[in-house]
This record gives sequence, C-alpha cells and structure tokens, in this order.
Amino acid sequence: MTPPDLILVLDEGTTSTRALAFTTAGAIVATAARPIPQHYPASGWVEHDAGDLWALSRDCLEEVAAAVGGDRIACLGLTNQRETVVFWDRMTGAPLAPAIVWQDRRGADLCDGWRDAGLEPAVQATTGLVLDPYFSASKIAWALGHWPAVATAAATGTLLLGTVDSWLLYRLTGGRVHATDATNASRTLLMDLATCTWDAGLVERFAIPAAALPAITDCAGALGTATIGGRTIPITGCAGDQHAAAIGQACLAPGMVKATYGTGTFVLAHAGAAPPVSTHRLLATLAWRLGGGPAYALEGSIFTAGAAVQWLRDGIGVIGSAAETEALARSVTDSGGVVVVPAFTGMGAPHWRADVRGLITGVTAATTRAHLARATLEAVAQQTADLLDALAADVVAATRLRVDGGMVANDWLCQHLADVLGIPVERPRVIETTALGAAMLAGVGAGLFADLAEASAMHAAERVFTPAIDPATRTAGRARWAHAVRQALTV
Repeated sequence: MTPPDLILVLDEGTTSTRALAFTTAGAIVATAARPIPQHYPASGWVEHDAGDLWALSRDCLEEVAAAVGGDRIACLGLTNQRETVVFWDRMTGAPLAPAIVWQDRRGADLCDGWRDAGLEPAVQATTGLVLDPYFSASKIAWALGHWPAVATAAATGTLLLGTVDSWLLYRLTGGRVHATDATNASRTLLMDLATCTWDAGLVERFAIPAAALPAITDCAGALGTATIGGRTIPITGCAGDQHAAAIGQACLAPGMVKATYGTGTFVLAHAGAAPPVSTHRLLATLAWRLGGGPAYALEGSIFTAGAAVQWLRDGIGVIGSAAETEALARSVTDSGGVVVVPAFTGMGAPHWRADVRGLITGVTAATTRAHLARATLEAVAQQTADLLDALAADVVAATRLRVDGGMVANDWLCQHLADVLGIPVERPRVIETTALGAAMLAGVGAGLFADLAEASAMHAAERVFTPAIDPATRTAGRARWAHAVRQALTV
C-alpha cells in the first residue's frame, strides 16, 4: 500500500474558506472553496456566524478528501484570518454570539480609554502591538460588556473563546483540544511576546476570564486529530494567515520581506531571534514558533486593499469584475490627478487612526472610471511604500519584495509596485502561499520534512518585476500620495 503522500490544508479567510491538497513538491492537486457570508449590523461592525465558519470549512475538507482519497492524506495544516474572535460554550460547543471579525471597529472607545489611561507604552513593550480595535482584546472586552450570553458564561465558568484557529481546532477534534498557536496568540494584545505566554497582568487589566483562554502551542507538531473522509488525520501545523504566507514565501532569514494582497495588505519582515522594537508604529510579532523556539517579525497592516477593488465593483458599480482593473489601468497613461485614500475602516500602520475615513481628491469633469480604477490600484502600491519606508527606518531595508494573494495575478499592479518601491517584486509560482506555508508547517510537524529549510523546496518564483520608471516620477507620485493622506488625516 502506498503511504500517505499529500498534505491537506484548511485556509479559513475573511471572505472565503478553502481546502487544498498539496504534494510535498508544492503542487496543488485538489481544491474546494465556499464563500463566507459577511454581516454588518452597524457602521464599523463586521461579524461572521461561527457556525458558518465551521460548517463551510468542514464541507471543503470533506470535498477535497473525497477528490484525492482519504488514504492519501498524511496530515492537516490550518491557517486562518487573525484577530477575529469566537465565543462558545464549554459544555455544548455551541457558539454564544457572532464572531467579531478583525476588521470590526466597535472596540475603538475601549482602546481610546486604555490609551488615555497611559497603558499603550507598557502594552506595546509586552505584546509588540499598539492599542487598536483591530486586535482581539477590545473585541473580547466589548462582548463581555454587551452580550449577556457571553457574560453569563464567563461568570459560570462555561465560556471558551479564541481566535478562529482555536474554534476550528476545537471542532475538528470533537472538543478535545482548546488551543491556539503562538502566532495567533501574538495578535490578541494578551500574549507576552518574549515568553509566548498569556500575560496575567494584561488579562486582568482588560477583565478577560483567564480560564476561557486557549493553551498556546507551537506552530508545528502533534496538535490533535480530526476525522475527515472517514479517516483519522493528524493536525500537525497551524499559523495565522500572514505568518503562514511568510513561511510559504520562504522568508526564513532575517531581512526577507513579503506582502500579501487580499482584503487588506500585510507586510511581514523577518527580524531574527529576538523581539524587535519599532519606533515607527510597526508591530512586533511572531514569525513562527517551532520546538519552543520563536522567530520574530515586524509587520505593517493595511486595512483596505482588495476591499477597495470590491468597493469599485459592488459599492459604486464602476467595474463588473476585479479583473477589469488591469485593463482599465493600462488604458490611461496616469490617474489624471486622481488620488484615492481607501480608509474605509480607518488607517493601519504607520498611522493607526481608527477614526479616519476614505478620501478621493483630484476629480475633474475629465475623470473617467479608468482613472478611478487606476488610482485605486495606485493606492495599494503607495500604502505598501509607506510600510517599507517605516521598515527601513526601523531595522529592515527591503532589497526585494515577495508578493502573494489574489491581487498579484494583476501584472500591472505587480509592475507598479516595483516602480513605486524601486526594488524588484517577486511573484511565486503558487500564489496560494498562505495555504502553502500551512502545508510546510504541517509537513514539518508530521516529519515529512526535517525543518522549514527543507520544506521551502515547495516554494518557487514565477516572475520578477523590476522597476521601470525614473526616480523623479516615483518621487512626484509619492508626494501626491503624502498630500492626500495628510488631507484624510485632518478631515
């Protein structure tokens, strides 16, 4: 009998959940996907039904297992949208409330209060993060204060909570495992970055019941078992989506940088074996933890990237599909003076302003939908440049950027990134690098690879885009962008 030779991955994102089967050479042999319904009960609020997250994920896993044959699956890896919080009952396993999604801003007032109380310097020194509703702590505190079912479960000791990886691990293992990997834990505002343990002082300060929190684990190893396709499959890898993408991009040495372009954009720079310190409002976070040993990263988060293209399509009907933006951008020589600042849910790094909203400047009677589409894509590149400038001012001066995510199928965007950044931009053969990184971790955890360096053979470059504009044009574009951002910040 042929031994199992495939790695199954569950990639639970913000707008869709997918299952993929990889060979150990990095080829995808089967996929399944389901859209995740989004719920917007109030301005700035974003929710998921936790039951949907589990049911849709389970369906995808079963579909792929049926396609490849359960006997071929050696192990399972998980990767997920980070910061999103799920609340459920310890006794029944049933969700107690909606999942509060990472984009949700309802915790802004709590963060303002904590900041006004002078907590941010100590919080950043401990966790590497800033006080922003993006992170999980304010979402948890808000739920405890506003949802009676959550508060009652906390009072009676039946509350379990965690990020999406915790919820999926719990359901996959039939309630036997309540755990989170260290990368996801590092995004909660509750984990001591140096020790990779829950910080008792912060847990108490934010009034979060410690007994409801999951155990913190490595990113690879024996994390539990799941029954999929009628077989028991070991779960051997888990990481938050951006950490998994950095691994999938083989950013395994200090100084290597990746950017993932999805709903938002997330730039991670490998920063070595010690927690980094940012003086430019970037986030210190984990790259991964293996064998109890952490590797660290600096991260910059852009809240709106692909979501801006979705807005062009669904919000104002400028395009019929996301793919149209490439042809529209090519159809004009420039944006006609239009600058889009897509701060739909505030601005992330390096500004961290939850109150800022989007702005469009430079519109004239000659403005067309092509100008607007091009300006929206240009905003993605300009925001990336802001993050790389902050990285360079801190500790990591990028000499090459590895990119992934659905948006980088757009050749025009990749070339524009290279032009704006002034460095080569490398696109991988497999743009599903988030899932690929989870596969690499699961392979290491299952013993299919000795380490991540060996697993990185699953990664390969497909194309490199090199800068093709003169420095003066680059500088002028950066200046227009900076002016528009200053306007958005002062409105």
